[in-house]
Amino acid sequence: MRTLDFAPLYRGAVGFDRIVNMFENMERPDEGGYPPYNIEKAGEDAYRITLAVAGFGDSDLSIEVKEDQLTIAGALAEQKEGERAYLHRGIASRGFRRVWRLADHVEVVGAKLEHGLLHVDLERRVPEAKKARRIEIAGGTAEAPAIEGETVN
Repeated sequence: MRTLDFAPLYRGAVGFDRIVNMFENMERPDEGGYPPYNIEKAGEDAYRITLAVAGFGDSDLSIEVKEDQLTIAGALAEQKEGERAYLHRGIASRGFRRVWRLADHVEVVGAKLEHGLLHVDLERRVPEAKKARRIEIAGGTAEAPAIEGETVN
């Protein structure tokens, strides 16, 4: 038995259901190795996901971003049974669906299909309000304002 019960965490925390869902999803087996893919760092805040999608065209692929989840799916049009006679069939032509959870402020900026590879470019765009900034400390001993008033004897 390799399942964990996260029900007690739901009772004691409000707004942390996403974290619990991430733990539950970690237990699920991977979607398999099809299609193979690479994730590379293309710059300081730039990333690229490359999928090997031989045989798929632009119209056979879909890329969707919903909230913080990137989904890439592919489905080929069904071939008629007697249309082709294969002597050896080694190129997969099945549909697929790959899902990645994107980090905060990561956006999909483009996608292109070339030579059987689908390239999806990502970029981290942190808003100015969320970037770290230095706060100067006011005050000190040099120019502290004096308090004026009457002295009581």
